[in-house]
Amino acid sequence: MSRADGRAREERFRSLHVETYADLLRFVERRVPAAEAEDIVSTVFLTAWRRFAELPDDARPWLFAVARKTMANQTRGWLRRQALDVRLGSLEARELSDDSVTAAARIDLERAWRALRPADREVLALVAFDGLTAEQAATVLGCRRSTFAMRLGRARQRLRAALEPAAIVPPSSFRPHDLKEQQSWSRA
Repeated sequence: MSRADGRAREERFRSLHVETYADLLRFVERRVPAAEAEDIVSTVFLTAWRRFAELPDDARPWLFAVARKTMANQTRGWLRRQALDVRLGSLEARELSDDSVTAAARIDLERAWRALRPADREVLALVAFDGLTAEQAATVLGCRRSTFAMRLGRARQRLRAALEPAAIVPPSSFRPHDLKEQQSWSRA
């Protein structure tokens, strides 16, 4: 590798880091405790540096996929960690505003979100929270775009159904997700 090639590689890597670091960190922070998120993101960029020749032109979905696989590897060592929760539980600790309609809608949305399967939350989060296109999200999940589109459509239907007033299930009927279900996002 010539010096010019080395500089070009380093410049592309620096540019990639600047462009994707914040989004990648948010992606990871929603799935693992914040104290562990930066370690995972640094592992992702280390992998990108080591496999620089394999980076596609649009490296963002590739980085998300590496982050996802890194989290899945760490999940094997964690027992019953809530890897995918979007941390809506933090809303409970905040004071509710005087706007009772908005507060009720937030509570309904949180209840509906928690009622979804982890795989449905993952599909919705990739599009709604991470801003990925269907093609990019399919790359992250390691599936075809058409498969992702089908999963997304079904997840949206389930969310709509969970938001229907008749679909509200009393909390006592919720069953705790076992480890296999909690880790299902890694096979989505």
